[in-house]
Amino acid sequence: MEHTAGDTVEHSVEHSSERLPVGAGAHRPSAAMSAAGDLLRALAAPVRIAIVLELREHERCVHELVEALGVAQPLISQHLRVLKSAGVVHGERHGREVVYRLVDEHLAHIVVDAVAHVEEAR
Repeated sequence: MEHTAGDTVEHSVEHSSERLPVGAGAHRPSAAMSAAGDLLRALAAPVRIAIVLELREHERCVHELVEALGVAQPLISQHLRVLKSAGVVHGERHGREVVYRLVDEHLAHIVVDAVAHVEEAR
């Protein structure tokens, strides 16, 4: 198939119904790019990736994450604060515990796709 100067080549996005034209990122507002960078930085730590994968299955409280990941409670709490401030997780108080859940399932797809990509490259 030949493309003419007026054709728009599109990449399909597996987990989204949206399609972005090639080069569309260069035309996005810098505030959106900055926010996306902040989000990706919040997801950049291995423990935070593991937390997102755990919360993908179902909501959990801190002690469940500590048990599932084998990481000390203060460290889990610190990482949850980062994820919460980035808008990745939401905490809701249930009595004496706070139960955390993912704000958006798309966030889990970002992490799952990144892990799958690395595993395929090995």
